[in-house]
Amino acid sequence: KEWAQHLDMLKFQVNEIETAQLQAGEENELVAERDRLDNFQKINDALQQTQVILTGEETSAGANDQIGSAMQLMQAIADFDPAFKQIASSLETAYYALSDAVGDVSSQLDLLEWDEGRLDEIERRLDVINQLKRKYGDSEEQVLSYYDKIAAELKQMQSTDETADDLEDRVASQESVLLKLAEKLSKARQEAAKRLEKAIHGELADLYMDKTVFAVHFTRSKTQSLMSTGLDHVEFYLRTNPGEAMRPLAKIASGGELSRIMLALKTIFSESQGITSIIFDEVDTGVSGRVAQAIAEKISGIAQASQVLCITHLPQVAAMADHHYFIAKQVVADRTETSLTRLDESSRVDELARMSAGTQVTKLALEHAHELLKLADEVKDSHHKTKN
Repeated sequence: KEWAQHLDMLKFQVNEIETAQLQAGEENELVAERDRLDNFQKINDALQQTQVILTGEETSAGANDQIGSAMQLMQAIADFDPAFKQIASSLETAYYALSDAVGDVSSQLDLLEWDEGRLDEIERRLDVINQLKRKYGDSEEQVLSYYDKIAAELKQMQSTDETADDLEDRVASQESVLLKLAEKLSKARQEAAKRLEKAIHGELADLYMDKTVFAVHFTRSKTQSLMSTGLDHVEFYLRTNPGEAMRPLAKIASGGELSRIMLALKTIFSESQGITSIIFDEVDTGVSGRVAQAIAEKISGIAQASQVLCITHLPQVAAMADHHYFIAKQVVADRTETSLTRLDESSRVDELARMSAGTQVTKLALEHAHELLKLADEVKDSHHKTKN
């Protein structure tokens, strides 16, 4: 239907421009001719009066005859002084120029003709040109360029022998090819899902979720209809405790569980996709103790191959950083401002102690902060040795 409508539109447009027989530059010529006809009386009066002045039809001598007389007088004394000779030459030039002008004025008067019918014809033609410009371009050249384009498209559409049945056959053929590709893609996805499940279980075991079962669940519509992404609806399923049913991850995972699963996924994807920068925004939410330490070590491992930016409230994670920044907010002149400060070694110990103990920083908290930094250095050294 759309094809047929487009074909009809092209036929109409091509016919409209062809019928107009538009010529490049035609509008300027018509406007000039219209201006001459609109100002016929003014032009006629000017030419008549100019002819009278130049030829002297109403006086004893016209301007041209008087210039001619002056020229003859100066030519008679030209040999007596170079200045006289120059004046004679200038008058001669003026005389012949005026003679040409007299002839031109006379010719224009002979050609001058009032034709009211021609004026109406010009106005109608200019109206046609303006209608074409409103539809197809800002100038005659643009209209003609558009005509060349749509004429070629129309010729191509009219030259095809395809019928509706032919097009339906082509669509069916392409659908068959597409289904085969979609099946191939689905098979590749399912194979990748098995590898992902195995890799996720390994990562979760490191994060104290060894009892958790992760699975990639595939479903298809009953009609086997194709989507832009293929045949599959893919969803991650999770079982956090033995004996429970597998359910969608998004519906059952707690904040701490979701943090660790996201960390596991990013760890795997950073390795397989060659990601060079990763941002963890409080990925350690809902965890503490040994799980927090496991997350810290996991993030440190990722940082061996990628740049990691991590926002955290856990001292175990902060201690593992190569560069530690403190973010603070304060209200200045009724506006909240955020500041970012890089901590030196001493300030870093104080901040880790504060993160561990709260507002009251004790000697034990400071010792714990030193211990965290020492442990972090040992973990990073082990990562470097493993990498090398």
